[in-house]
Amino acid sequence: MASNPLFYQLLLVALVLICLMVHVGLPDDIPRVPTTPLKPKPPRRRRSTEPKPFTGLIHQPLCEAWEQKPDGRPKAPGSPPPVITFTRGRRRTVDTQAHFCPDPTCSYYGWLGLGNLRANGHPGGQPWRQLQCVSCHGYFYETYGTIFHGKRSSPELIVHVIACFAEGLGIRGTARVFEIDANTVLQWLVEAAEQLHAFSAYFLHDLHINQVQLDELYAVLSAVRDGDMNEAEAIERLSRSPHWVWTAIDPETKLLLSVQVGERSVAMAQAVLHQVVQVLAPGCVPLFLSDGYANYLTAIVTHFGHWVQLPRTQATGTAPKPRWMPRPELLYAQVVKTMRRRRIVEVKHRVVFGTTAAVAQVLSACGWQINTAFVEVRPVGRKEALVSG
Repeated sequence: MASNPLFYQLLLVALVLICLMVHVGLPDDIPRVPTTPLKPKPPRRRRSTEPKPFTGLIHQPLCEAWEQKPDGRPKAPGSPPPVITFTRGRRRTVDTQAHFCPDPTCSYYGWLGLGNLRANGHPGGQPWRQLQCVSCHGYFYETYGTIFHGKRSSPELIVHVIACFAEGLGIRGTARVFEIDANTVLQWLVEAAEQLHAFSAYFLHDLHINQVQLDELYAVLSAVRDGDMNEAEAIERLSRSPHWVWTAIDPETKLLLSVQVGERSVAMAQAVLHQVVQVLAPGCVPLFLSDGYANYLTAIVTHFGHWVQLPRTQATGTAPKPRWMPRPELLYAQVVKTMRRRRIVEVKHRVVFGTTAAVAQVLSACGWQINTAFVEVRPVGRKEALVSG
C-alpha cells in the first residue's frame, strides 16, 4: 500500500490543533488536593522488666505441709518416769544407756539411761544382743531402728556397699564386686536413705543461719518408689525417669537444709520452704537467694509473712481488707539469668524484699555478692545427671 504524504500532514495538523484546544480550554488554577503529611507511628510500648512493688495477698497461700502437720518441731517430753535400780543379783556389765524401749505404749518409751533395760544374751546364736524392758517386759535387738536390724550380713559388708554408692558405683556394679544379689543391694540402698533421712530430721533443728540459697536441679534419677514397681524393673529403669531435685543450702557451713524430689511446681516450693522453717530456730529469718523462679516468692511469703492492716485512703467508705505481707526483717534477692541457645547471655541481680544495702551487709560478712553458686550444679560431661533450673 502506497504511502500518502498528504494524509500524514493532515494528521499532524489535527494533532497540533487538538493540543491547542486542550491548553486553551482548561483553566489554569486547577484545585489541588492537599496532601497531609504522614504521621510517624508511635513506638510500641515495651513491658517494663523492673519488678513491681509487692502489694500483698488477700488470702494466705496454702501450704499442704502446714495443713497436715501444723507444727513439726520436736516437742519437749513430759516428766520422766522413775529410775529403776536393781538391788538384787549380780551387777550388770552390759551398757544399755544408749538404748530405749521402742514400744510406744510403754511409759519408758524414748527415755535413755533410766535403768529399765537389761541384756538378755544372744538368742539363737544371733550376732546381735537382745535387750529386755523390765517395765513392759518387751524384747528387742540392740540394732532396732538401724540399717543392721534383721540382717544376717556382717556390718562391714553393709558399710562397704553403702560406701560404694557414695563413690558413684551403680547397683549392678556393686553387686558384682561383693558377689551378692542386685535386689539385696537395692533394698539396702532404700533402707540407708530412710535411715539418713531420719538421722537428719532428728539432729537438724534450732539452727541460726544468715543466708539460704535455693535452686531446683533437673535430674535423671531412679524410679524406685514404694510399691510403684518391682525390684527387677526398678533396676532396669534406673536413671531413666526425669525429676526435679529441690535443694536448700547454707552457703557458709555448706549444710544441706532440704533435699526433695518432685515436679517443678508451687507445691514443691512450699514443701522445701516448710522443711527449711522446721530446722531454723524460732525467730530466725535468714537472707534467701534464688533464681528467677516465681514460685519461690510465693513459698517464702507463705512461711515468712504476716497480716497487715492497710491504712485508709478515703475518709468514708469501708476499710481496706488486711493483706498478707512479708515480715519487715525478711530479705530476698534473685539472680535472673537470660539464656540463649543454652548459654547465659545476661545475669541480673534483683532485690525483691528488703533493701540493697541490707542484702549487701549480710553478704559482706563473707565478702560475697548476690549469687546462687553454692547450690548450683553444672554438667561437665555426657554422664552428668544434674542441671540447674
